[in-house]
Amino acid sequence: MTNLYGSHFMTDIAALPDSFLRILVPAVRNITPLPVDPDEARRALLLHLQDAEVPGFIIATLRPYLMDFLRDIQSGRLDPWARQAWKAVPAISDTDASWARDRALIDQLIAQTGLYTTGPAIRELFEFTIRLRGFAPFNAMLLHIQKPGLTHAATGADWASRFGRFPKSLAWPILILRVKGPVDFVFDVLDTEGEDLPASAFCFPVLGDMSAARLTVILDAVRHDGIDISHFDGGDGFAGQIQLVGDYSAVNRKCHFAVSLNQNHAPAQQFVTLAHELAHLFLGHLCADPARRVPLRSDCTPAECEAEAESAAYLVARRNGVLPFSEGYLAKFTEGFATFDIYAVMRAANSIETVMGLGASMM
Repeated sequence: MTNLYGSHFMTDIAALPDSFLRILVPAVRNITPLPVDPDEARRALLLHLQDAEVPGFIIATLRPYLMDFLRDIQSGRLDPWARQAWKAVPAISDTDASWARDRALIDQLIAQTGLYTTGPAIRELFEFTIRLRGFAPFNAMLLHIQKPGLTHAATGADWASRFGRFPKSLAWPILILRVKGPVDFVFDVLDTEGEDLPASAFCFPVLGDMSAARLTVILDAVRHDGIDISHFDGGDGFAGQIQLVGDYSAVNRKCHFAVSLNQNHAPAQQFVTLAHELAHLFLGHLCADPARRVPLRSDCTPAECEAEAESAAYLVARRNGVLPFSEGYLAKFTEGFATFDIYAVMRAANSIETVMGLGASMM
């Protein structure tokens, strides 16, 4: 199909996140008449978004989608004047395209803010992510990029239903990514009003030491994802390893991995070792695994791979009540990050908690 904004559609309207349409559709309704020339229409839309004081990082996120959005209006595929025009748009699927989009968003935000270029900055991010256990590691990073001093956040619906509080007039939402869907928005506690918060509003249960029973539940969850786990009788100097058993990436099946853990180590140490070995998987150090949305990352040195894996394991351990022995090692390494991929580390920590069955209640 052809239209005035190009010879063919570049992407399908279904690829445009629902939350983006909730911003763009009302904006287009206020541009009358909408210019026929695509460049003029795009400029008019950007100007309106700026005049409406939409945050700069949201406008930067929307920019790559503006031409496709305007094409769909011009062709009649999307009627912005229809009641809740975005309701017909399905949620974005968990595909390589969405992974690339997430990556581009984070790279852009980090580049624009200049964050995470030093060891202390990365350690500050880690501590922030550890404190915000109600959010998955990747979303905690998004919150830290946008509002480093934030202490508590929730969606508007959560504030209302759980705490009797509501976003203040003109309060700016903070963007996070929804599980298997598009983006979502949360609000800082300081941008809400209503009932007083109870002292225990954001308290999490004390997890304490990793028990053998709790570790068994976690190991069973990992096995359920098609990852074999076994134990060996080893000395204290060898904690464990992960091996690629079957590469099924060509047929889009999850690759088969086997993890071995030292049975002589305490459950807490086995937990940290498991997180470290799974980090190598989800960081793409072993192979590409498209079915798990893991790209091959063969450009980092062995030392960098170990630092990335240990960083992801450190986050998972600390967020789940286990203190690993790697803090001193990471403090030394992070003084000279050159190619450290903070995006990959956070995504890996997300995936590790998910495969362990630890992220079901997180945003």
